[in-house]
Amino acid sequence: MKNIVKSNITAVILAGGRATRLQGQDKGLVLFNNKSLIAHVTNVIHQDVHSILVSANRNIDLYQEFGEVVSDELENFQGPLAGIAAAMAKTQTEYLLVVPCDGPFINQTLLQRLIKGMSEQGVKLCVATDGEKMHPTFSLIDVSLKDNLDNYLAQGDRKLGLWFKQNNALEVDFSDQEKMFINLNSKEDFNKTN
Repeated sequence: MKNIVKSNITAVILAGGRATRLQGQDKGLVLFNNKSLIAHVTNVIHQDVHSILVSANRNIDLYQEFGEVVSDELENFQGPLAGIAAAMAKTQTEYLLVVPCDGPFINQTLLQRLIKGMSEQGVKLCVATDGEKMHPTFSLIDVSLKDNLDNYLAQGDRKLGLWFKQNNALEVDFSDQEKMFINLNSKEDFNKTN
């Protein structure tokens, strides 16, 4: 069993999307309960990781307040895998914790269970599941998979869940933590949770 500790983990917060359902507003910077969405996420994870990267393709200067910004090397908003690949290229640690900028209900159970799954099962990918569906933007990845991901992207593939399945990701049960997976994509979502 491998011992995975804070100094082995870099986090990447995915904030590089278009946010089309929010009329193009930069989602991570939208306020929720008087704090930006990304601030909710960084407040929870910062104490459990070595460092934080923010995958962002605009408002770089604003995001730098939350971590070192990495931008996609692929143009035109190629999706979360492009952000993960850019983060893996920058990561100095053995593992990369992936979290979305629009998940303000993340708690410390996320990383604890992902670490437990990875260290006990000896896998290279752990991903959260709510019991019915995999949530690939809540995951822990062994950075040794970088070349594998680069090859996948070079073939034109962009499906996050498919890459996880192809690499035998261990699905970790978070069915008792459903609130964690509430992500705020539209004005209606913000209104419902306020």
